[in-house]
Amino acid sequence: MIAEQDSMIIKQAFKFLLQATPEQESLMRQFAGCSRFVWNYAMRLEQETFEQCGKRLGYYRLAMMLPDWKESPEMSFLCDAPSQVLQQSFKNLNLAYVNFFEGRGERPCFKKKGKHDAFRFPQGFKVDSANGRVFLPKIGWLRYRKSREVVGTPKQITVSLSGGQWFVSIQTEREVVRPIHPSTSKIGLDMGVKRLVTFSDGDFVSPITALHMYEKKLAKEQRILARKTKFSRNWHKQKARLAKLHKKIADIRADDLHKLTTTISKNPAVVVMEDLRVQNMPRSALGTLENPGRNVKAKSGRNKAILDQGWGMFLVMMGYKTVWAGGELRLVPPQHTGQTCSPCGCTDKRNRPSQESFVCVRCGMSMHADHNAALNVLAVGLTASACGGGKALAPSLKQEPSKVAA
Repeated sequence: MIAEQDSMIIKQAFKFLLQATPEQESLMRQFAGCSRFVWNYAMRLEQETFEQCGKRLGYYRLAMMLPDWKESPEMSFLCDAPSQVLQQSFKNLNLAYVNFFEGRGERPCFKKKGKHDAFRFPQGFKVDSANGRVFLPKIGWLRYRKSREVVGTPKQITVSLSGGQWFVSIQTEREVVRPIHPSTSKIGLDMGVKRLVTFSDGDFVSPITALHMYEKKLAKEQRILARKTKFSRNWHKQKARLAKLHKKIADIRADDLHKLTTTISKNPAVVVMEDLRVQNMPRSALGTLENPGRNVKAKSGRNKAILDQGWGMFLVMMGYKTVWAGGELRLVPPQHTGQTCSPCGCTDKRNRPSQESFVCVRCGMSMHADHNAALNVLAVGLTASACGGGKALAPSLKQEPSKVAA
């Protein structure tokens, strides 16, 4: 057993492509449908109960209703699905409501067939990593495309459908010696649209805008879908092509961000970034016909680029990868980092004559605006650390950095 002060717990998910038979795919679709039905039915009961009594049913009351649902003739099909899969839907719904009421997530919504079809086994499964296969209750052994070894003790398995293909995600947990970063350097990062990341040393990384690359093809496929008779066989085929294209765009984005964040986390020991509320940024362009927002067209283009580049994914990946590498991620307030002169400290809106240029009205210093902002971010992060203030790392990332799959 590793000493507590020298160890840390890593929770990591390993995702693989399943190689299932047609019979097994049919069972997985059935289980995903049952899980979706239980979610929607329980959510409707939650809404009705809250409207009448002002209280929620909660997980335990919903779980106690499950045997009665299975005995009813209208819902007898639920008996074919594993009970733990259905109970897991109650747990997921309860967690979604808790996150919503505590301000950590959006309001839960009803699930739609063909969108995020998935189900989870918290127990009863087996993982044979040596032979590249998993055992799922009521389905049997399934082979997966083994691209890497599964490290750690498997805790749960999630099966999901994406782009017409079934995937298995094996979440593991392991205790490791807390690593020591080989470097002692510190660097500041500034996020941008034209430059995805600008470093305080002057270097920068251009974004790979996957959505922009396939935007014309995506629009063409969407027009073809609009001409099809809804819910016809050709409509379903075209919808599957569209889903496959969306998955390709998401895979390109995730692959690029994983490579970039891995490289950054292995070089400097301390990474300082702005504490951006990425989820709130796209909402700035929203409005109504009566009260439209200002500069909606310009803001919508900027927000589209932010979502295309995956700023939120970048921040999450940096959070757990720096911890795994033995480094540290510090988050600083983003206010005035782009309007302050890094050498003299002059803060003035006139310092930014354009989006890319920075010219100080006091000392005349001139450089790229993103480079200047990165220098300010690094300075604020080092000052906050020296004074014992600031935000060293988002608590959820610092305590459990490996909740997100690498």
